[in-house]
Amino acid sequence: MGSDAARAAAAGSDAPAPTDEPAHAPSGAPEPAPAGPTVGGTPEASSAPGTPPADPAPVPQVGSAGRAGGDGDADAPSEQTDPPGSAPGDDGSAPDDDRARAGTPVAEASPDTVLPAPEGAAAGAATALAAPTMLAPIVRPGEPNPAAEPPAEPRGTEAPAGDPEQVLSSYRWRFHHETLRELVEDPDELRAIRDRLTEKLEPATDNRTRARLLSLRAVVSRILGDLGKALSDGKLALAHAEATGELRRIAIAQARLAHVLQWRGDFAEADRLFEEANSSELPDRLRATMHEHAGRSCYDQGRYIEACNHFERALELRKVEDPDLIARTELALDAVLTKVAQKGWGPYPRSRDEVLQAHRPPAPRFSERVQRWGYADADGELAIAPSYADVQPFRDGVAWVRRPETETWELIDETGELLVGASAGYLGVGSFSDGLAWVSRNGAGSWIAIDKTNTVVISEGFDDVRPFRRGVAAVRKGGWGAVDKSGRLVVPTRYSGFTTALTDGRYVDGFTDEGLAIVDVSGRKGVVDRGGRVIVPPAHPALVIHPVAFLVGSGAGQWGALDRRGEPLIDMVHPSRADVMDEIDRLLADTKPVL
Repeated sequence: MGSDAARAAAAGSDAPAPTDEPAHAPSGAPEPAPAGPTVGGTPEASSAPGTPPADPAPVPQVGSAGRAGGDGDADAPSEQTDPPGSAPGDDGSAPDDDRARAGTPVAEASPDTVLPAPEGAAAGAATALAAPTMLAPIVRPGEPNPAAEPPAEPRGTEAPAGDPEQVLSSYRWRFHHETLRELVEDPDELRAIRDRLTEKLEPATDNRTRARLLSLRAVVSRILGDLGKALSDGKLALAHAEATGELRRIAIAQARLAHVLQWRGDFAEADRLFEEANSSELPDRLRATMHEHAGRSCYDQGRYIEACNHFERALELRKVEDPDLIARTELALDAVLTKVAQKGWGPYPRSRDEVLQAHRPPAPRFSERVQRWGYADADGELAIAPSYADVQPFRDGVAWVRRPETETWELIDETGELLVGASAGYLGVGSFSDGLAWVSRNGAGSWIAIDKTNTVVISEGFDDVRPFRRGVAAVRKGGWGAVDKSGRLVVPTRYSGFTTALTDGRYVDGFTDEGLAIVDVSGRKGVVDRGGRVIVPPAHPALVIHPVAFLVGSGAGQWGALDRRGEPLIDMVHPSRADVMDEIDRLLADTKPVL
């Protein structure tokens, strides 16, 4: 199934089928001038006073932002439209080729668009932009434009026809060969698109729509250099996205905000958000784009080994040919090698925990001398004395411990202070998650949920339980179902079990971060969400959750796929799951995230 309808189904239920028309640069965009003589890869400047500099080198043009739908945002339109900009001359001004003949130059980004580099430890890192990086002469207020003879009439600032999200999705960006940042050919055009996004945003009241439009407006403001506006929109968009509880929407808002923070020079927080957003449950194309942007953030900081690791990972995730990604990666690697030749490779790559700025709680340590368990800090120093017969790792800031003289468990914090004593009588305990833990006084059943003050939150005694995950926990009472943090049954206890398998080989204990679970009824599998809605009835011998689909197997070696509504997407004729995943990648080949 390689049809447009199949592509739309794979990209998301709300996304219309993409057209086959390629994206184009905005109409009226000037072409870069031919390169003049170069020295060391840069245009050679004339040393004679009054002699104009040589023409700048051509700026590479590669596709970056694709459709706002697909992997980028499930609710955003994915159909391509005409690119932004009006036809040359339709506003009474001279066409661009006439302007070029009139002597209006096409300038690349220059140091005038970037704040001065900081001194000290941060020297060498890219700095926050004071204005958009432009393919136009830089003219400051009160100063004449020496290149204009005569000045062309200003172009209209009305947004091009079509939905602003679709216009953005089909926009093909140029990237500066050194900063790796988008080049702006017509700031007024982007400002008009931003105004159109604002018009769509004003009547919107639901969190999904506001998260999408605010974060897209942040993208436009970032590229225009309005980083204060971009930061405000990005933070508000993330708040709306988190209110939806939807993994992909939250991840996209995080990545767009991270990109703004990167341009502002707040690299630690930008890197943390890029890393946090890049969940293995997301589509590979979206993950690849996040790695690409994380690599650019590392490049800005002079972390060139780490940048190369991200660029390599982006290419690995794209198992199908992706000319745009390859072109952008080649441009980035060329820039990295140029910097390495000047400054070296920079710091050694950080670990994931270092990037996430993750707190490292004390870890269990056994003392051979006293034959007891205690805890050591991140430096290996003793943090809590070895006085326990058994311990559990710290989770959610607390840990269960058991003293030699009793069979019941106590709860302590990271300083060793007692929160729940052994007198509570818990013979069975589970780790805290989402602020709650399952406990049992007989150790075999009748599980209840308590908070860290030993207040009973869920008093229903369940036969078996699983930890809470994003507000929902799998429970068994007769059959398996699920409850929320208030104890309300959100999935009826009528299933044989939860068998949630992911395409990366992992099995999840209950629900995924996206809020999906595979349920089993007498060997037949289906899918439910954390609200209890049955998406795929339990009728399939084999079922695996894919980031944008569900892989289904016949039990006799044939595999196919359903879309996220449970409707047929790929016929069950393929000999392996890998073949089906390759087919899904082909269906998604022309959907690109806008970050």
